[in-house]
Amino acid sequence: MASSSHQTTGPPFIDFWHPDKPFRPVSRPFFYGWWIVIVGTIGMLFSIPGQTMGFSVFTEILMEELGLSRVALSAAYCVGTVGSGLTLPWMGKLYDQWGGRKLAVAAVFGTSAVLVYLSLTGTMQRLLMKVLPEAAGPVIGFLLIGLGFYLVRMAAQGVLTMSCRNLMGEWFDVRRGLAMSLSGLAVSFAFSAAPTFLDYLISNYTHTGAWFILAALSAGVMAPLAYIVFRDTPEQCGMVMDGGPIVSGRAENPDMVIHSQFTREEAVRTWAFWSFSLSFSFFSFFSTAFTFHIVSIGEEFGFEKGDIIALFIPMAAVSVVVGLFFGWINSRTRLKWLLVGMNLGAVAGAAGLMVLHIEAGKWAYVIGNGFCGGGFMALSGLVWPRFFGRERLGAISGLNMSLIVIASGIGPLLFGISKQWVNSYVPILIVSVIIPAVLAVLALKADNPQRRN
Repeated sequence: MASSSHQTTGPPFIDFWHPDKPFRPVSRPFFYGWWIVIVGTIGMLFSIPGQTMGFSVFTEILMEELGLSRVALSAAYCVGTVGSGLTLPWMGKLYDQWGGRKLAVAAVFGTSAVLVYLSLTGTMQRLLMKVLPEAAGPVIGFLLIGLGFYLVRMAAQGVLTMSCRNLMGEWFDVRRGLAMSLSGLAVSFAFSAAPTFLDYLISNYTHTGAWFILAALSAGVMAPLAYIVFRDTPEQCGMVMDGGPIVSGRAENPDMVIHSQFTREEAVRTWAFWSFSLSFSFFSFFSTAFTFHIVSIGEEFGFEKGDIIALFIPMAAVSVVVGLFFGWINSRTRLKWLLVGMNLGAVAGAAGLMVLHIEAGKWAYVIGNGFCGGGFMALSGLVWPRFFGRERLGAISGLNMSLIVIASGIGPLLFGISKQWVNSYVPILIVSVIIPAVLAVLALKADNPQRRN
């Protein structure tokens, strides 16, 4: 397999970013890629302030503080999220130019700065209102929080997540699925616990204090950790992926062999790129939407707030099991079959949401969405280096991340429109059953472009 770029130049004693600074990875007692997985997973946890579940606990507070309606706040969320998604293809190219280590450190410092900005939005609005008409208050609030949404979604959900996921992919080949699954296990449970932790911070330190604490942890803990541990590729450290050749799986599976390195332009001309990207984007669209409106959805379909939120726990358990299974089996099969299963899980999850009042509907919702979520966590890190190589991994995964982020901004808005126009989520849920069903059929042709037989 061809090695990736991101080589660092210059003598070690003057080059701050040299792979031997602050220590030589090859001297570690076990394969250094596992250190990348550990810190990459921690880095993804630091993206929580930019994720939907990390922002949902601040929704009611922001509406009250900025004087915004629920629709206005949702619209600001959509505009900011779509804007950040449109920026990510450029950030993906930057990943290829800088390397994941530099970009991850920059993303963490960026996240820290944005969290400080978010904590000051209410103060900035009040200061501006001293010189502007009172009627301008909601507009100012919309612009301030819209900019905050754009910045935090780009830095945390977009660039930091992309950098951590790509770095893990750079260090593994045959064991890439195992690495991604183990990381996904920790991420799934941490994401499930995030709202409770953030609510604790808000209750004890106010929402501005919570954001200040998260900003301090990002800059003081994650940024130095990323610099100290991350390295762009094993080759620049005198090592090889997986720590050495692994024959099992590779010899039997043509999907595991890299014949050529794709550019982004070549990748987007393949059926596989769009089949996987659109499937990932739909998961982002749907999971963000039902998380954003989960209490309202529960009310429509006969579930109390506590009961429907409690379903996230078994859903996370299913996601972990599926992610581990995908991590084990991916080197023994073709990824398109796993993508078909992921999309069928999405079908079951959306259909189950419409009939939550019956036992079968509840389990379809839990198992379907858990299966889809576990598939997403595993496949989104596996497919791009395996199908298109590592030389342009940032540009290709950056475009995919752009689509995912844009979809996550549109989902809550369309669900909200459905509720407002017809006073029901059923129309948008019917659409949410049809789309993954079509994507499951299209996935049957999502063959690896590297495959020659």
